[in-house]
Formats: sequence, structure tokens, C-alpha cells
Amino acid sequence: MSGWANYIVFIIATGGFYALLALSLNLIWGGAGMVNLGLAGFFALGAYASALLTVSAGAPIAAGFVGALVVGAVGGYVVTMSTTRLRGDYLAIVTLGFAETIRLIANNEIWLTRGSDGISGIPGPFRAALGGWFNAAYAAGTVALVVLVWFLLRRLDLSPYGRALRAVREDQQVAQVAGKRILRFKIEAFAISAAIAALAGALYGHFNSYVAPDVFQPLITIYIFLAVAAGGVGRAAGAVLGAYLVIFFLEATRFAAAAIPGLSPVQHAAIREMLVGLALVLVLRWRPQGLLPEHIPPAPRPASTS
Repeated sequence: MSGWANYIVFIIATGGFYALLALSLNLIWGGAGMVNLGLAGFFALGAYASALLTVSAGAPIAAGFVGALVVGAVGGYVVTMSTTRLRGDYLAIVTLGFAETIRLIANNEIWLTRGSDGISGIPGPFRAALGGWFNAAYAAGTVALVVLVWFLLRRLDLSPYGRALRAVREDQQVAQVAGKRILRFKIEAFAISAAIAALAGALYGHFNSYVAPDVFQPLITIYIFLAVAAGGVGRAAGAVLGAYLVIFFLEATRFAAAAIPGLSPVQHAAIREMLVGLALVLVLRWRPQGLLPEHIPPAPRPASTS
């Protein structure tokens, strides 16, 4: 494959990882109204869980993906149980601290994660058989998985469970009076969301054959929040669209910033972030509900008794 073809494949695959993270955030933020600033931490959990299982323990790749899902769900359960009395800004601070804790552990526990050197040699499914077509096939598989997760979350959103989650988001006290088990819904939603984010991390690790602590910076969480806000909070399709828009802006600003002469690489990077922020401001100025606003389906009417 040519250089440009590989570059496009890389964008498609990376957009898929971001789309899964955006779907994860949309479920917990747009669905249950809980702010999770720890996406990078769950992303890292999934990447390291799969890498350790397949590289250090020699387990099959499928076991690595399953392990990432389980570790992510357990991590989500632990975070939720430790923050049951927290809401809003306090919950956001705790989840942000969780993400930084995971990154620091990965950076310092050399015996387990190899520290700042990272874990290399992570196997990819059918890498040897596909040869030069591995990246393209992996990107296509990632997009197919994004579509599957979107479909499942869409079905969840249309179900009574999804309506109960929105009730918790809008007013917890009213939902509790209506007989909804608030804590149960929060735990389940957070665990599912964390598992999806961990799956994105596992996919990332097997695509790049390498994971390191520096990859999982808090900036990833910021990008995903931008994606969901621009795409439309509460709508799964908006989260996917927003994720690919963020990737498009990040790559477009790379060329735009590089075209400005007389600037250092650090200044080019700063201009990129400014342009991405400006694009978000413009989107939210003209489309405050996002490009694809949330569409709440009407509740089913009770059957007539006449």
C-alpha cells in the first residue's frame, strides 16, 4: 500500500478507537448524566490488560479482548461503588484522579508494565497471514465493531432500560420515587461504559503492537468530550460522527499549522490545539445541541381497556 493509503487507513482505525470511546462516554454522560473524566484510564486498562495477557501470559488474542472487557467492567464497578455519594464536579474530579493513577502505575510499576519503555510485540489477529493488508483489514474490522456497538447501544436507548437511564439523568429523586433502583442503574451503566472504553484500548494496542504510559494522557478524554459535545450529547450516532470529526480536525490542523513558516514544533502543536478549540466553539455557537441533537422517542402508550 502507498504512503497516502496507509495514512488514510491509520485515520480510519484511529477514528474507530475514538468512536468507541465516544460511545462509551455518551452512554454514561448522555444516558445516565454522570460525568466521567477517567476515559483515558479505562482506555489504558484495556490496552494493558490485553497486552499483558497476550505478551506476558501468552494467551490467545481473543482472550486478550475478553480480558480487557472484564477488567474495564470491574474497574467501572469499583469506581462507581467508591463514588456512590458523589455527583457533578466531585465525580468528575474522582474519575480524573483514577485515570492519572492508572497512568502513574503503568509508568512506575516496571515489573508489571515495563514502565516508560512500554510493552512491545503485541500480536495482531492474522497479522502474518494478511501481511501488508493487515492495517486495512484491522481498520475495516474496527469500523464493523463500532457499527455493532452503536447498534447495541441504540437498541438499549430505545428499550425500557434506556428510558429508565434518562429518568435517572433528568431527576434522580423523581426516578427513585417512581421505583427505579438508582444505584443499580448507575453501576450497570458505568460498568458497560468502562468495558467499551477498555475494548477500545485493547484494539489500539493490537493495532499498534505497542502501548506506553505516555499514550494515555488526559488530552484523550478532552478530545472525546469535544467529540460527544459536537456530535450531540445523548445520541449514539452523534458520538460516532463527532469522533471522526475530531480526528479530521486534528489531522487537518496538522497540515495547516505546518504551513505557517517560522514557528517551532511546539508552536505548531499549540496552534493545532487552538484551531481544534476554535472549531468546537463555532460548532457549539451555531449548533448548541450538537450536529445530531438527541431525539427522545415517545413512551409507548398503555393499551386501551375499552
